[in-house]
Amino acid sequence: MPAITLISLLKHALLSVGLNTFIALALSAMDVRYLYINMVFSQCIGLSIWALIEAAQHWLITDWDRQWRRLVGIVPVGVVLGYLLGTLVAGQLLHINSFGALMDHPRSFLGLLAMSMAAGALMTYFFLSRRQLAAEKQRAEVALRQAAESRLKLLETQLEPHMLFNTLANLRILISLDPARAQTMLDHLIAYLRATLSASRAGMHSLQQEFDRLQDYLELMSVRMGPRLQFSLRLPAELAAQEVPPLLLQPLVENSIQHGLEPKVEGGCITISARRSGALLCLEVHDTGLGMDPAAVVPVGKGFGLNQVRERLSTAYGNAGAINLGAASAGGTSATITFPCKP
Repeated sequence: MPAITLISLLKHALLSVGLNTFIALALSAMDVRYLYINMVFSQCIGLSIWALIEAAQHWLITDWDRQWRRLVGIVPVGVVLGYLLGTLVAGQLLHINSFGALMDHPRSFLGLLAMSMAAGALMTYFFLSRRQLAAEKQRAEVALRQAAESRLKLLETQLEPHMLFNTLANLRILISLDPARAQTMLDHLIAYLRATLSASRAGMHSLQQEFDRLQDYLELMSVRMGPRLQFSLRLPAELAAQEVPPLLLQPLVENSIQHGLEPKVEGGCITISARRSGALLCLEVHDTGLGMDPAAVVPVGKGFGLNQVRERLSTAYGNAGAINLGAASAGGTSATITFPCKP
């Protein structure tokens, strides 16, 4: 159950004052001459009851899911004690013997006590309902967050073997063509896997860590492709701490190499950059490979890698995350990912 904050207490106090005012006006409807006296008694009694019940809830109910039934005892005791305390305070403020007047009119005493009991029960039920709604909302948000994190974990476990299989397939080809370069590539692969396995398995990591992983991967690919592969990573220092799902950009980089740069005889360059556009973080993977027909419509989500990126964006950011793939004006292909950027 959410903790009661100072703002919540002030809101509860104002609601209590409003209800007390209504009761005073109702009691004075027949004779407005007693409005001031009724207002003083109503506010003193109502606020005393509210304060005692609020304090008892704070000290006696630490687990609302299991202990909320204690209100059955807290409310009537708090109403009686609050009624007596409020009556005493009101008498002191008005300089009258309030208890003596009440004892002379027992029916009025019992009627006011019953009214206080009903008002206290009504306010407690109202506040309890609001707390329960807030608790349910909080539990739902936690469940959704845990489900999203679990889904991101599942997607990551699918994506890492995919990258590994592609790399091993390339390594197998290189072994027969250039054993020395294959050995170097294997060394880079071992270093990459060691860094990946030693990293935290949190659902999110910093953009700096994402770019570091891409640096390792591109160094690995440059061993096989040699001078045919040029790459550049551009990460502004102010964006380095931004959190992103792990391996978010990896499928886009793999696609650029596999479909854009490898089939091109002279190879080309791949540029990975990050920038902020208003409230959005924009990540772009641009290559100078074979490119695509500018008039062609490429449905985002075709292919394992792009589908993974779309799923990860949807899981982490919902409709606020988007990916756009298209032909670059200067040749090659450009893929852009956008999602909300933390301040």
